[in-house]
Amino acid sequence: MPTAPFRYPSKPPSRGPDNPYVDFTKVVLYTADDGRAKWREEKIALGEGNPQAMLSKVLAATGYQLRHSPVGFRSQWHCTSQPQWVFILAGEMEIGLQDGSTRLFRPGEHFFSADTLPPGASFDPGIHGHWSAQRGPRALETLFLKT
Repeated sequence: MPTAPFRYPSKPPSRGPDNPYVDFTKVVLYTADDGRAKWREEKIALGEGNPQAMLSKVLAATGYQLRHSPVGFRSQWHCTSQPQWVFILAGEMEIGLQDGSTRLFRPGEHFFSADTLPPGASFDPGIHGHWSAQRGPRALETLFLKT
């Protein structure tokens, strides 16, 4: 006799050995109110599925694009044209921000790129955007999942 699928509570009281509920950490590159790119982390609940395969709700996507960047690649300052997930498939990708900070992503890691130009703004490479670069000995391969 089939049983109903396991569902986690939408708001668990606390995490611990008696509560297996977990979140997926969404690393987000976004445009702050001052027009500069910054990082933040958001949680996506994995409240569907079963204890062996915890799932989020289905998230919308419109398509994907693959990119190969050779050893030595570095972009100019730019903003993301449309928000998208970036998944590192091979190699390493470094992202640099206007404040001088950088963040390195390795195969299997991801971030959500939502660093878009503020409405009505003209792109200023001294304020807006981020740069990306291939790092390490292997070419960079990425998957962009459009949302």
